[in-house]
Amino acid sequence: MKPEEIQRNKIELAAALRWASRLGLSEGICNHFSLAVSVEGDQFLVNPMGYHWREITASDLVLADKDRRILQGDKEVEDSAFFIHSRIHLAKPQARCVLHTHMPYATALCLLDKGRLEMASQNAIRFFNRIAYIDDYEGLAFDSSEGDRLASAMGDKDIAFLAAHGVIVSGPTVADAFDELYYLERACQSQIIAQSSGQKLRILPEAVVSSVAPVMNSGLATMRCLHFEAIKRILDREEPEYRN
Repeated sequence: MKPEEIQRNKIELAAALRWASRLGLSEGICNHFSLAVSVEGDQFLVNPMGYHWREITASDLVLADKDRRILQGDKEVEDSAFFIHSRIHLAKPQARCVLHTHMPYATALCLLDKGRLEMASQNAIRFFNRIAYIDDYEGLAFDSSEGDRLASAMGDKDIAFLAAHGVIVSGPTVADAFDELYYLERACQSQIIAQSSGQKLRILPEAVVSSVAPVMNSGLATMRCLHFEAIKRILDREEPEYRN
């Protein structure tokens, strides 16, 4: 990838991190967004250890490889960031952008016994048959085996719900993955609020869901791009330093 392309990707990843923080999707200085810059997924950009998402700029992002060598940048990559993201990028090169968060409503579903995103809302339909539920929690991702386990369990799914942990959302671009992350949290939020009423969810018929989902997803490409461009316009006005 050319240097100017890497710089553009750094700007997009910094924008995603800043906006996720605004939405309350971050958790302290933890959790990570990454973006592969090689076809094989063996080189990727990732936010560095010790930085809050709200302060991240494009120049803060680290370019690392599968062997944990820092190719660009002078900051460290946190252990779990490396072992989760590097292994998913290698196993799933099509998952060019990988977003891992402990965002509140999606994570709340991960805490429930057999917690699932139910097909009860229109926002949920777009995720029909696209989520891998990893129901066994096996500890912190401090070695490659845990990253490999998560990548294998994801299989061909774009999204993973990690028991007692959080979620992983992947996509071919930052714009695609971030739009998915946003609407996933909105779908989970609606479900948790509805369930808190104590009333039974009204689950949509599978025949309806299976017919609507492909139509919905086929029309999302343009909307995902427009959504992210709008985010960058706001950041350009209010926090232009993210591009530095």
